[in-house]
Amino acid sequence: MNFAPKPPRKKAAHEWLDYLRHSEGLGGILAKTEDLVRLKVALKSALTTLDLDHLSPKIEPGWRSGGQNELFLLVSGASIATRLQQVLPSLINELGKNGVICSAIKVRTKPAPATWEIKSQAARKTPERAKGFNSVARASWESLLEKLAPDSELRKAVERLLQSKPK
Repeated sequence: MNFAPKPPRKKAAHEWLDYLRHSEGLGGILAKTEDLVRLKVALKSALTTLDLDHLSPKIEPGWRSGGQNELFLLVSGASIATRLQQVLPSLINELGKNGVICSAIKVRTKPAPATWEIKSQAARKTPERAKGFNSVARASWESLLEKLAPDSELRKAVERLLQSKPK
C-alpha cells in the first residue's frame, strides 16, 4: 500500500489557549472546563449564602448528560448528601440568582476508594515450610512411640520420622 506523502508543516507555534479554542475537537474540552469552573464558583457562592460554604470543597458539580437543566452533585459522604437534599429548593433559587439555570438537582455519594491493594505475583511471599516439629508435636510422636510394639513396622516408621525432623 502506498500512502500519500504528508504535507510539510508550515504552521507557526501559537499560544496554547488559542490552540485549544480553535483546534478541532479540543475547543469543546476547554469550553466544558470553563463552564465547570463557572459552575463551581456559582455553587460556592450559593452555598455561602445558605451558610453551607464549608461543604463546597466536598462537592463535585456537573451537568447530567441527557437531562435538560439537571445539575448533578457528587458528594463524599451520606451526611453531606442528606444536608443538601434538605436545602435543594433554596439551592436551586440561589443558583438561579447566580446565573445558573437548573430545574432539578440530583445528589449522589461517591463510592469509597478501595482500602486494599493488589500485589503482583513477584511481590507475594510464599510461606516458609516448617523445618521440624514443635515441642508439642514431638512429645505427641514420642508418646506414640512408647505405646507401639518394639518389632512393629509402624514403630520403625515413627523412629525414622523423629530422626529426620530436627528439634
